[in-house]
Amino acid sequence: MSSGLIDAPAKPSGPARPRRARRWVWWLVAGVTVTTVGVTATVVSAYVRLSGNVRHVEVGGEDLGPRRPVKIAAKAVNILIVGSDQRDGANAKYGRFEGERTDTIMLAHISPRHDNAMVISFPRDSMVQLPACRARRGLPGQYPHLGMINESFTYGGIACTWKTVETLTGIHIDHFVKVDFTGFKDMVNAIGGVEVCLPEPVNDTKALLTLDAGRQVLKGEQALGYVRARYSLGDGSDIGRIRRQQMFIASMAKKVMSGETLTDPARLFRFLDAATRSLTTDPGLTPAVMRDLALAGRGLAAGRIHFVTTPWRYSLTHPGKVEWVEPDSTELFHLVARDRPFAGSGVRGGQARVPRSQVTVEVRNGTWRSGLATLVAAELEERGYHVARVGDTARKPRPKTTVAYSPRGAAKVLTLTRDLAAGAAARLAPSAKGGRLVLVIGDDWRGLKELPAGDIARLKGFDATHDSCADA
Repeated sequence: MSSGLIDAPAKPSGPARPRRARRWVWWLVAGVTVTTVGVTATVVSAYVRLSGNVRHVEVGGEDLGPRRPVKIAAKAVNILIVGSDQRDGANAKYGRFEGERTDTIMLAHISPRHDNAMVISFPRDSMVQLPACRARRGLPGQYPHLGMINESFTYGGIACTWKTVETLTGIHIDHFVKVDFTGFKDMVNAIGGVEVCLPEPVNDTKALLTLDAGRQVLKGEQALGYVRARYSLGDGSDIGRIRRQQMFIASMAKKVMSGETLTDPARLFRFLDAATRSLTTDPGLTPAVMRDLALAGRGLAAGRIHFVTTPWRYSLTHPGKVEWVEPDSTELFHLVARDRPFAGSGVRGGQARVPRSQVTVEVRNGTWRSGLATLVAAELEERGYHVARVGDTARKPRPKTTVAYSPRGAAKVLTLTRDLAAGAAARLAPSAKGGRLVLVIGDDWRGLKELPAGDIARLKGFDATHDSCADA
């Protein structure tokens, strides 16, 4: 389905990003954790069964070491969330390999009053300083070195991942949740599916996914294929897939917290039963603890659940990997550890500028500079924009850089044009229906402006009320 914003569909652009091995990215874990906590209290009568579903793994002081971060916001709850791609048992049909890996690492922060929740995502390919971890449960342990953050799980299991995240962030973690992907389809089906929006049809043979364009509800294998797919959706990058999956979590959270689910005991129990059957936690995070959290936070609204990705940039010294941006990352971790709000986050009435995290951009190269659209897309992603597509214009060269927009995208234009060093001419396409912007790079392109000191826009993220269909 064409956006209707410019003359012809994009053609493949220049050199592609370095191809990474296909992997499962389980950002849905955050939605499962936050929404399970928010509704467990309504099914107290099923507590015994739910308790029997959950598996436990002990993580002790000898694993975490003597220099753990001090708990600053004493009554807040911080839960480490990891997604496992172990391929034995019911997981075997998705491919076989030895051992267990994690492709998702998140931290869910629930405020002391249980009226706000923050979910921080850590890109799995982040190059960070990893701490020493002891050997345990047949794993060799980890020596201190610079490596990818997800190595900790491979060499030291959940205990090492817990220690690594505490060491890097300075946030004291109270509990962990590990989820494997076999229960994902059951959870989606238990709530009657999750709504998404697609700007164009999808036919991905690798993900076994065939979908029509437009607004639709995904269930079972379709939902699983949607969160798996990479190259057939968006710009083909992992960061783009992360954003798409975060939006899926938000849509899932809204549905679980809605009256449609909360007032249907059978549907609610099916969801909780599916969720707990795929959970492994520390012994302290029992369904009873979840119930108590739920009783304290039943009024948590979707607008109070925020999703943020640790500020990052593509690494120049480690191609294909990412690095955390400082001081932005440290500021994010300090705010969470102290349970401080993000000043100016989100959109408020009367604002003319929409946050970058809520702007979806299609990038098209109108010059003869090979690979320019791919480079610009990466720079926009680093700043927090969602890049939906990368390609070339049908006609070249284009002398001037332009931003095409529909009536639905008008409020987002100022955000993008203010980031362009040479500015851009804005062009309204009255008949277009989508909410995305189309950036056509012309011969006058001079890159993006330098970010001013103190710009914390990348920390704002989005909340669970955001409608993914507004970006399509």
